[in-house]
Amino acid sequence: MTILLTILGIALFGVGLLFSIAWHELGHLSTAKLFGIRVPQYMVGFGPTIWSRKKGETEYGIKAIPAGGYIRMIGMFPPGDDGRIEARSTSPFRGMIEDARSAAYEELQPGDETRLFYTRKPWKRVIVMFAGPFMNLVLAVAIFLGVAMTFGFATQTTEVAGVQKCVIEQSEKRDTCAKGDPVSPAHAAGLKPGDRIVAFGGKPVDDWATLSQRIRDTIGPADLTVLRDGKELTLHPTLIENEVPQKDSDGEVIADKYVQAGYLGFAAKTEILPLSLGQSVDRMGDMIENGVESIVALPSKVPDLWNAAFSDGERKADSPVGVVGAARISGEVMNLDIPTQNIIATFLTLLAGFNLSLFLFNMLPLLPLDGGHIAGALWESVRRNLAKVFRRPDPGPFDVAKLMPVAYVVAGIFICFTLLVLVADIVNPVKIS
Repeated sequence: MTILLTILGIALFGVGLLFSIAWHELGHLSTAKLFGIRVPQYMVGFGPTIWSRKKGETEYGIKAIPAGGYIRMIGMFPPGDDGRIEARSTSPFRGMIEDARSAAYEELQPGDETRLFYTRKPWKRVIVMFAGPFMNLVLAVAIFLGVAMTFGFATQTTEVAGVQKCVIEQSEKRDTCAKGDPVSPAHAAGLKPGDRIVAFGGKPVDDWATLSQRIRDTIGPADLTVLRDGKELTLHPTLIENEVPQKDSDGEVIADKYVQAGYLGFAAKTEILPLSLGQSVDRMGDMIENGVESIVALPSKVPDLWNAAFSDGERKADSPVGVVGAARISGEVMNLDIPTQNIIATFLTLLAGFNLSLFLFNMLPLLPLDGGHIAGALWESVRRNLAKVFRRPDPGPFDVAKLMPVAYVVAGIFICFTLLVLVADIVNPVKIS
């Protein structure tokens, strides 16, 4: 049964991956056709074609390797300085430029002169190239908001899950009381598991974040109102100063960092609760912020990835994960001993995170990514507008093909990084609990 569930999880992730890629390319295709650019091919995957069908002027198909996709647009690059589409050079770098330019025109047909990508205004080209990543962002937001507002996420509440009998500095990371440990304020005041705290210091509280902060800000006597067996009861604990985990500006605990603050001594119960629209948007914003930080931090992850792949290094929980690793995690999700609706929510959240990563990664201003083409179109717009302001001759289209040697270097780096992640995902995968 475990094997079948794992296979099911991997298969479902594969379907989600293919849909995400197709959805991305649909953004490029629809806007390209909207602006009259001819698109001979719309393909999901790379490598040999396993299925295709031509409808109108576009061939739609699926290829063998589900590691990406593309649409082929006529005239991605302008002709060379001599006006020729094809040329040959003994310089290898020049050859790269000429090959890229030639490939952009290899399916040129009579009448295509007015349907070339590079002839469109820069703002139209920006829209065409941005539409793909934007579709992934839309899908990520839709899935995430749907999960957050329907299923919800694990949320700490004001209900008491357990009461600590003694005071322990939390950096000691122990749960058992030792001789000489003072009695915790919560235990001394008579707080019990199942109590729901409804007020602290005479002020109502209905969420953990507010209650936690008030406890941290209080040292000394305090009034604690709880709901027990349907009746309100006021307890009178005397909070003490203790070492507790430090929190960031968003209220999240910072690992292995501690501060001195007010201490009561109980554990809050965690429940799966749907979020409001505002809470969901805030959480989605945090997810995007974390995604940006992860992209920026990718180079710093390489040493740990290398150690995890080729030595006995630990594979950290925040380590980059590739398609194979994500598929493996999907298989593990299907085997979690949690309610079915939580499995579905976890899987959908994973898919939302994957689409967010596609958006952020493709927006990097580097060729051959969509962000590189967007940067080229924006630079052309700046050049042409500056020429108008200073009454200089129109510099013409910016020749992105001249950056192809750089694009090949970038692509090579991406391929090496992808292979490193792939090896790490196989020999030392990230696992969930």
